[in-house]
Amino acid sequence: MTSLKAPLTVKCPTCKCDVVWRPESLFKPFCSDRCRLIDLGEWIMEDKRIPGETLEIDINETDDFFYQ
Repeated sequence: MTSLKAPLTVKCPTCKCDVVWRPESLFKPFCSDRCRLIDLGEWIMEDKRIPGETLEIDINETDDFFYQ
């Protein structure tokens, strides 16, 4: 006798609908590309952030910032 496990189901972080966690679920943990992009926009607009102290970066205009 084989026991079949039910696939893992998680809640979409954006809309809270159920998402079955399997290879066919392209946007996991999100239910859709729309929910994924909404979440990304919230991080970009700093509505979401990881707690911690803000880093102060001193940048001199004469320094080449990208090649340090």
